[in-house]
Amino acid sequence: VQLQASGGGLVQAGDSLRLSCAASRRTFSNNGVGWFRQAPGKEREFVASISWRGGSIAYADSVKGRFTISRDNAKNTVYLQMTSLKPEDTAGYYCAAALLAWGGDEARMYRYWGQGTQVTVSS
Repeated sequence: VQLQASGGGLVQAGDSLRLSCAASRRTFSNNGVGWFRQAPGKEREFVASISWRGGSIAYADSVKGRFTISRDNAKNTVYLQMTSLKPEDTAGYYCAAALLAWGGDEARMYRYWGQGTQVTVSS
């Protein structure tokens, strides 16, 4: 499975962005998908995850109430809607697909990773 994240950019604090994660294979619909991010000098951290049908969703505490993960299996795409962006959200954002129907919040559960898209939030 090849993943391509897109939708990043340079925005101001309080703005919104929607990231997309497109998969190359139809069987993507059977996989749990997660979003992670990594800022310069910091470790990669979990952002959000969604199960194969969208029935289970999890968020990092830092993004709860501001970010929404969703998926459209007919389009082989997972989205991350980000609102009320803060400068501390600045990072490279990566989507990943798990081998199982649910990946949770641990990066080790994800097998396939995309190249990432940069999100920069200015104050």
